[in-house]
This record gives sequence, structure tokens and C-alpha cells, in this order.
Amino acid sequence: MTQQLLLYPLLFQLFLSILLMFFWTKIETQKVISIVGSCIAVFLSALLFYEVWNFGTQTVQAANWEAPYGITFVADTLSATLVLLTSIAGLAVSLYSSASVIPARLRFGYFSIYHFLLLGLTGAFLTGDIFNLYVWFEIIIISSFVLITLGGEKAQIEGAVKYFTLNILASIIFLTAIAVLYGLAGSLNMADLAVLVPQLENRRLVEVAAILFLVGFGIKSAVFPLYFWLPASYHTPPSAVAAIFGGLLTKVGVYALIRIFSLIFLKDVFLDEILMVIAVLTLFSGAIGSLVQRNVRKAFSYLIICHIGFMIGGLAMFTKVALTGMVFYLIHDIMVKTNLFMISGLIYRIKGTNNMKYLGDLYDKFPKLSFLMFIPFLSLIGVPPFSGFWPKISLILATLEQKNYILLGAIIFGSLLTLIIIARLWSEVFWKKGEELPVRKHFLYYQKMTNLKKVQFIAPIIMLTGVSLYIGFGAEHIQQLSSRIASELFDNTSYIEAVMPQNK
Repeated sequence: MTQQLLLYPLLFQLFLSILLMFFWTKIETQKVISIVGSCIAVFLSALLFYEVWNFGTQTVQAANWEAPYGITFVADTLSATLVLLTSIAGLAVSLYSSASVIPARLRFGYFSIYHFLLLGLTGAFLTGDIFNLYVWFEIIIISSFVLITLGGEKAQIEGAVKYFTLNILASIIFLTAIAVLYGLAGSLNMADLAVLVPQLENRRLVEVAAILFLVGFGIKSAVFPLYFWLPASYHTPPSAVAAIFGGLLTKVGVYALIRIFSLIFLKDVFLDEILMVIAVLTLFSGAIGSLVQRNVRKAFSYLIICHIGFMIGGLAMFTKVALTGMVFYLIHDIMVKTNLFMISGLIYRIKGTNNMKYLGDLYDKFPKLSFLMFIPFLSLIGVPPFSGFWPKISLILATLEQKNYILLGAIIFGSLLTLIIIARLWSEVFWKKGEELPVRKHFLYYQKMTNLKKVQFIAPIIMLTGVSLYIGFGAEHIQQLSSRIASELFDNTSYIEAVMPQNK
């Protein structure tokens, strides 16, 4: 294996995006290319993960310019894991899109833009240069804005304006933070900054830069009080688009926070206190927001916010146990949230609405499908031994070690309200007697679909449910992976030495 294997998942998504442009009007061909290409992307990502797991952090210096002068790509265990999860979620959503997205939207280059979004996500996880992290974020924003507006419905445009405005503001703040940091340290390479920033004498200005990064990435990861754009926009696009948004877009913001505050801005009491307050308020506000929603997708959108609080809390505590729980929860959450929005799309196809007032009877009419949907709900709640249970144990142990009873209470509160929300949703959507809604013209209901179309709808949900079951029932393997990532985050020496061997 060569070090260039690191670039294969990145370049392949770019290749897919360009290739799909040559089949702009051939929708069925685009579907095949996207699904087959996504399978290959999973294989390439798995190879990269295998290489990193067995041989350590991999790096590529673009054009053979040595760090910190050139553009650096880095795959440590965290990056490789997230690239693999991105490709798995990407495959599921690609298959789901081929059944759920209407031809009128596919004709406007949906799949090409979709793989361009995956390119941006993969690049953000693999870059070792803070300015290029900004560039990858812009690619993500541009492609996601196109996907969220594809179709041109009024609700989509309104949601897209809110989404784009807040994310552009975040990008401006992010770019300002980069300028301040570059003025202080004279470098953009993250490994080099990890060495230089702790030595800077002007600590006040360093704190200003750190807060700017926190605000910029806080908007992108939808933490309190910067989250209002998310529930206002994530319910508007097609369910396939909402699935990839819910599973990965906020997580790339969380990844950026993890990378910046574990590598460049080392443990700082002031920043830790801010992160702790943000984590607690994010847990509370997201849970309460979800509790009052009557739309399934809006309820799931607020649960994204609530559960971001678990990860921010782990980062704020910054112990090996807390970081292990944070990483485990990140892995679990990507799979479950992607699956939930695909489930909401399936519910919409069956009933023609996501409004709980008009839903019901799903368990009576579709018992097998209902059982399939019930498994991700159990994972989301964290019922043992499902995937959401194990990371909470690590996070609770970390709060007890630090005697942080406020965060402990917030974690228990968020978990309890998640249980109540899902129990209410199950009662409203699956158990109660539903209303017969008028049949919508030109709307392909699940009952009228061909068997192939039904398979394309259900297969990705089964696939991600299987992954979630593996995360839960094979928790010892995920715990081992999370523990290794936590050790690398806690001691960043291996990352720095891999990028800049001269520092050994």
C-alpha cells in the first residue's frame, strides 16, 4: 500500500461527480453509476481504515512540499473512521435517493451535486491544513445549498435562505479566526500550529482566536444558541437530502471542534467552562424543542441538536474516558440520524404526511416495516444493549470522575426526554387510529410502488439498521476503536510527528 491510498476516497468522489455530468439527461444511468460508485467508495475507505489501523497515521504532502509549507493531507484513526462512516452513509443515501427523489429533481444534476457534497465532507476529514479546512467547508456549503433548493418549492427556498445565511456568517467568522491565528503564528498547518500556539506569549489574542473558532464551528454544528437555522431548514428538502444532512453535516462541525480544541488550543479552563455551558444548554434546548414538535422530521431535527450536546460535553471534560464516550457517540449518531430521516421519508411515502396529527395505524397495516423502524428508535434512545447505550456509560463515568453533576443531570435529562419523545412518536405514528387522507395526484405511495422500488426504499434502512446493531452488539470493537482515537486526541504527539517527522 502506498501513502497515496489516503487520496483515493477523495479523488474517487471527484471522479464520480464529474462522470455523472456526462450523463445529465440519463437518469437511470446516473442511478447505477452513483450506487456502484458508492460501493467502490466504501471499499476504498475500508482500505484506508485498514492501513491506518495497522500502520498508524498516514500523510501526503501535495507536490512533495514538506510541511508546514505545502498542502498536507492526514489520515489518523479519527479521520479514517469518519471517512469510512461517510462512505457507508453515502451508499445508503445513494440507494435511497434512486427510489425517493423524483425524476424532475434528478434531471437537474442531483447525483453529481450529491457526490460533490461527499467530496467536501471527505476532504474536510482528511485535510491537515486549517485554511483548506475552510475551503472544504465552502464546498460543503455550496453543494448542500444546491441540494436543499433543488425543486424550488417555497418551503425549500425559505429554509435554504436561513441555512445559507447562517452558514455564510459562520464561514466569515471562521476565516477571521484563521487570519488572526496566521497573524499570531505565521502558519496554517495544523500540526505546526499545535507546536507554535502553546508557545505564543499573547494569550489574550490566542483566546480571541479560539472563541472565534468556537463560534464559527458552533454555528455549523448547531450548538446553543446558534442552532435555529437547523430545524428551520432540515425539514424542507427531500428526505434523502435531509438524511445526509442530519447524519453528517453537523458532525463535520463537531469534528472541526474536536480537531481544533484537541490539537491547537490545548486544555484551557476558560474554554472548557464555555464548552461545558454550551453542552448543557444544547442538551436542554434540543430536547425541549423536540418535545413540542408535531412534525416527525422537525422532532428529529431538534434531536440532532440535543444529541450534539453529548459530544460537546465529552470534549469539554477532555479525559480519556470522556473522549472515548464522545467518539463512540459520534459513530453511533451518524448512522442513527441518517437512518431516522430515511425512515421519516418512508413514513411520508406511506401516509403522504409527516404531521403526527394525521398519522397512525402503521403498526396495524405494516407490522414488519414498523418492527424495522423500531430498532433505530431503540438505538436512539439508548436501550441496552443497543448502540446509544454504551457511549452514555462512558460519559456518565467521566462526569462522576470529575464530580460534574450539572452535566450528569443534563445527560440524564436529555436521555429521558429522548425516551419520552420516541415513545410519544411511536404512539402517535404507529399505534393510534389514523385518519384517511385524500390521495394526492402524481404522488407515488408505497402501496403502489413496484417491488424493485420498495426494495430500494427499504434496503438502505435495513443496511444502516444492521450497522447500528453491530455498533451495539459488537460494542467491544467500537469501544476499542473509540479508546484508541481518544488516546490519540489526548496525546497529539503521534499526529504531529507523522506530519512533521523533523519534530521527533
